[in-house]
Amino acid sequence: MRFLSSGESHGKALAGIIDDFPSGVNIDIDFINNELKRRQSGYGRGKRMDIEKDKIEIISGIRHGKTSGSPISFLISNKDWENWKEKMSLEAKQINENDFEESAILNPRPGHADFGGFIKYRLNDIRDVIERSSARETAIRVAAGGFAKILLKAFDIYVYSFVEQIGQIKLNYEIAQNKLDENLFFLAENSDVRCPDEEISNKMKNEINTAIKNKDTIGGKFTLFVKGLPIGLGSYSQWDRRLDAKIAHAIISIPAIKAVEIGNGVLSSSLSGTNFHDEIFYNKKNGFYRKTNNCGGLEGGVTNGEDLIISAYMKPIPTTMTGLKTVNIKTKENEISLKERSDVCAVPAASVVGEAMLAIILCDALQDKFGRDNLSEILENFENYKKYIKNI
Repeated sequence: MRFLSSGESHGKALAGIIDDFPSGVNIDIDFINNELKRRQSGYGRGKRMDIEKDKIEIISGIRHGKTSGSPISFLISNKDWENWKEKMSLEAKQINENDFEESAILNPRPGHADFGGFIKYRLNDIRDVIERSSARETAIRVAAGGFAKILLKAFDIYVYSFVEQIGQIKLNYEIAQNKLDENLFFLAENSDVRCPDEEISNKMKNEINTAIKNKDTIGGKFTLFVKGLPIGLGSYSQWDRRLDAKIAHAIISIPAIKAVEIGNGVLSSSLSGTNFHDEIFYNKKNGFYRKTNNCGGLEGGVTNGEDLIISAYMKPIPTTMTGLKTVNIKTKENEISLKERSDVCAVPAASVVGEAMLAIILCDALQDKFGRDNLSEILENFENYKKYIKNI
């Protein structure tokens, strides 16, 4: 499974194409729309969320509620397009390449793609960079992730997330002892900041309120965990087939994510081998198992049957209402960066995007191992593999 996206933040719509998705999968549109709703929620989101009510419009690849094996294409309309028709017009406009429009944005925001994108594509207006590099694009990722989650559910594989940190407020939670369970996820779903602890949630909201008062932004950390993965997804045979590498690539591609951790990866640098690595045990009831999960379910680029645990660290959003020092690209004079409508904190939303990206990578890994074409065929191969493991 793979996907491509297109569209601008304030253009007519976002578009997505999913390729290599198996046939025979019943698609629940309401589930995908609810995933889109989850992405739009969260304390600290901007005013744009009051405008957009994201819904998926499927164009191809599904017939009578089931996937056909053909590429799936879909749209998510931008309601704010109505307010941006003139600025985002598709019609040709005469502009002297040596001149800039009076309305052109020329003061790049530190921390955004503005500066590098403007120079890379030889543009006349940073607006062209803003529109595509915007995190609005993640709506397509979440929709594609919705398809992936539907497929994973057929194999009793579930992707969960919760927010562990916002600003200086942290959830004191030890992930090394296999304490992650679905209840954490359900508690997080009832929190405005997607944190499973009510007291910490309130402190996180206060942290966001302080950032709002200071006309600033704030980042944080979220954790993803997956239940039900079999042993043996991924590969150690080539660098680009290692599952940990593919996961890190997918998560770090989410806007504003600056670091990815697998299991207790950060802690591993300060521990000895005998204190870090997850020793292997066996009994007839449980089969092979571990008492700890410091490696986060991955060893050598391959799943080991334990819960998959991924953490992502998100920087503060660069668009602040106070602005940041920058330079006008044309005049070279000192200026303050663009103050555009933006989120104050998007960590809760980013955790939902993280679920989607992780689900997509895991679907592809599952198809690599058990087949790509049809759900029934993949399930049959999957069940035979489980019997093989049980009889070792």
